[in-house]
Parts: sequence; structure tokens; C-alpha cells
Amino acid sequence: MTELSREISEVWSRLFDHRPFLNGEIKFMLKEFEEKRGDREVENLFAILENLTDIKDTQVEKITKSSVAVFPVLLEKLDQAVKLSEEVEKDYLELQKINQKKKAVNFEKRQKEWSQFIDDMNFKCQRIDNTFEEKEEELRDLYADLNHKLNITNNN
Repeated sequence: MTELSREISEVWSRLFDHRPFLNGEIKFMLKEFEEKRGDREVENLFAILENLTDIKDTQVEKITKSSVAVFPVLLEKLDQAVKLSEEVEKDYLELQKINQKKKAVNFEKRQKEWSQFIDDMNFKCQRIDNTFEEKEEELRDLYADLNHKLNITNNN
């Protein structure tokens, strides 16, 4: 039983206990980083610093000189772009106002058409009701007349 539990423990540690593997990987990584790279990273940082100071000393003056010539042209082009965008915005707003007016006119037109339609329908319904009442009255008169005639013939 003890041997079985030891074997189970060994299988479990192989499958689920990754600490020895991770410790080995960490040690290998540290060794790789410290030994093989050495001072390469520090040397790279110093080289970058040298390049930056060189650029600062030589290129800044060159950039300022070229910017003096380029910035007025750039400013002019930006002003033109702003003017064009303002014109486009103005045109857009005008079109939007025109469309709103057209929508309002069309809405009023549809409202008038709708009210005319409703009035026509009410008129036609009223005509139908009147015709129905007239026919109803005619039928009442007819049946009253027939009833009266039947009563006269029955009495004789």
C-alpha cells in the first residue's frame, strides 16, 4: 500500500508539479541573459545615447533652418484647407435648410391631401347614409302602403 501511494504521488508530481521544471527554466534563462549577453545591452544603450546627442547637436539646426522655409507654405496650405472645409460646411448647411423647407412643404401638401381625402370620404359616407335613409324611407312607405292595401282587402 505504501509503495502504491508513493507511485501515485510520483505520478502526480510528474503530471502536476511543475516547480522543478520551472526552476530549471528560470535558472537557464538567468544564465543565458547574464553570461551570453554580458554588457551588450549597456553598450547598445550608450550607442543610442551617442546617436541622440549627435542628432541633437547637428540635426536640430538643420531642421530649424528647413522649417523656416517650409512652415509658411504649410500654413498657407492649411489655411486653404480650412477655407475649403468651411465652404463645404456652408454648402452642406444650405442644402440642409433647403431640404428642411422641401420637407415642410411636402408635409403640408400631404396634410392637405390627407384632409381632402378624409373630407371626401366623409362626404361619400354621408351620401351613402343619406341614400340608405332614403331607400329605407321608400321601403317603409312601400310596405306601409302594401300593408294598408292588404288591410283594406281583408276588411272587404
